[in-house]
Amino acid sequence: MVASLSQNRVSITASFDGSEILIFGAVKRERPAPDGPLHVIITVSGPSMPTTVRRKERVAGIWVNTDAVEIDAAPSFYAVSTTAPLPEILSEVSDLRHRISIERAIRSVGAPATITDSPAFTEALIRIREKQDLYALLENSTTLLDDALFRTEIALPANLVEGNYTTRIYLLRGGRVVEESDTTIFVSKVGVERWIFNLAHEQPLIYGLLSLFIAIAAGWGASAVFRYMRF
Repeated sequence: MVASLSQNRVSITASFDGSEILIFGAVKRERPAPDGPLHVIITVSGPSMPTTVRRKERVAGIWVNTDAVEIDAAPSFYAVSTTAPLPEILSEVSDLRHRISIERAIRSVGAPATITDSPAFTEALIRIREKQDLYALLENSTTLLDDALFRTEIALPANLVEGNYTTRIYLLRGGRVVEESDTTIFVSKVGVERWIFNLAHEQPLIYGLLSLFIAIAAGWGASAVFRYMRF
């Protein structure tokens, strides 16, 4: 399998409103193809990190946090693009082994014993991130021509987290993964955003003083404008 990306680096600037990655490739054969249709699944996964999912309930007329589950590792971004509906082309065994589906990509094993419905917290996390365009299942969005050429487009939203995004391409027959390839997309802040980020994390005192100065200057400037407008 030979695969490539339209770009392997995404720069986050002040005007960044998302991007789109074209993933394409070809299947090379040295002998006739075996029986059974060939399918392709392409995933793009952002940096994984732990997160806490909390459940709110109404107590005495007030919404409060009651239960919480610590998700051990969840991708900050995860998209799955397929040539057909996922359950039809991917077996449970292959999904468990390669962790391809969104549910399998999230690792949560540390729920408290008092919580009997821990899968509901994982489902809630998926729903929330789907609404934020951070998780997506794009069935039938990968095209495959003559069992040889494939391509898909993955939209990256504006609210990306910095880091290395892994693109994986799976070839499947009979629900089983027969070939796998991966590459990396580098996502990073550049320009003023990078300078502000570094200043906030490396010199927080200067960052705080600068923020205070800007707030005072903005308040004084607005006050001066209003005084001028009165006259």
